[in-house]
Amino acid sequence: MTTDSAHVPDPFPRLAIVTGADSGIGRATALLLATEGFDIGLTVHRDVAGAKETARAVEQRGRRCVQAAFDAAATDAGAVVERLAGDLGGLGVLVNVAGTGQSELALDLPLETWQHVLATDLTGPFLCAQRAARRMVADGHGGRIINVTSVHEHVPRVGSSAYCAAKAGLGMLTQVLALELAEHGITVNSVAPGEIATEMTGQDEEDAYRVSRPGNPLGRPGHVNEVASVIGFLASPRSAYVTGSSYAVDGGLMLMAAHGHDDAGSGWRRP
Repeated sequence: MTTDSAHVPDPFPRLAIVTGADSGIGRATALLLATEGFDIGLTVHRDVAGAKETARAVEQRGRRCVQAAFDAAATDAGAVVERLAGDLGGLGVLVNVAGTGQSELALDLPLETWQHVLATDLTGPFLCAQRAARRMVADGHGGRIINVTSVHEHVPRVGSSAYCAAKAGLGMLTQVLALELAEHGITVNSVAPGEIATEMTGQDEEDAYRVSRPGNPLGRPGHVNEVASVIGFLASPRSAYVTGSSYAVDGGLMLMAAHGHDDAGSGWRRP
């Protein structure tokens, strides 16, 4: 007997919280989930106009959208999950997208910057995941937690010591939570984007198709929808047997480590 997973009902409600949904990957994720029938709770830090635009687009897709102010670096960052879950009437999926970066060499990195990046990119997602898991366990229906990390969950980058440490930590936290929450029917996975055309990388979304990246096997940056589609899979019944995994969405960038001695585009495609 075969089973069409597309018709397997969700064991959890189609209610999702997406942090950092005012733009970029967060917005693309919120809109994809809304298209797939989720009501959305989104967070806003500074870009109030962007959050309103996302909310309008969610509602245009026929779904409810609620918003809450959120600072991922705050000591009570997880409280936003309780507020939004209360407004939604439950919670089935949490997507941790909100984050920040840094560009100083480790020798020049101020402690304050280190602490802020770790708080935003690791502690904040932990607190949100903890609150979300507690709600899912209490409601007894399982759920999905998806952490957006980076290829730097796996590989280092000069000038990004705090960022790499936080993303690597979030990747390992994902695996620990996957083990601890499995008995409750909650899966936990990470999505690790490479270079994606967003405001954070100083690009427009359409740059994903018009900017050349010779050192990337696919030859270009990624589009936010290409990341959101992987998140959408992990938020769906089709991923019910997937937990503790990290999905690189990087155009093959991490495969290039062994070719790092070559100049970009100087013949790395040949042995």
